[in-house]
Amino acid sequence: MNVSRNGQRVLHVLAQGGVIRHYKDEGGRTSDIECLTREGWLLTLCTLDLFKALRQKGLIASTNGGPYRITRQGLQAVRGRPDNR
Repeated sequence: MNVSRNGQRVLHVLAQGGVIRHYKDEGGRTSDIECLTREGWLLTLCTLDLFKALRQKGLIASTNGGPYRITRQGLQAVRGRPDNR
């Protein structure tokens, strides 16, 4: 599956235990997101457009209104990196 460079970076962070928190406006639509690493650092390259693309491809999902996490399909799509343990 074709995933952009920034998409790969976000998936890598999520595979290591990070989450994407989403915030909704009055209409119930996602208005803002923040991608956090497992250490609590904010990943700024995750934009709303990238978030929507990853969600549409089924690479990330939310359970019971919680934060978005990587799916099994997302784990298969992420490419290994040297610092991945």
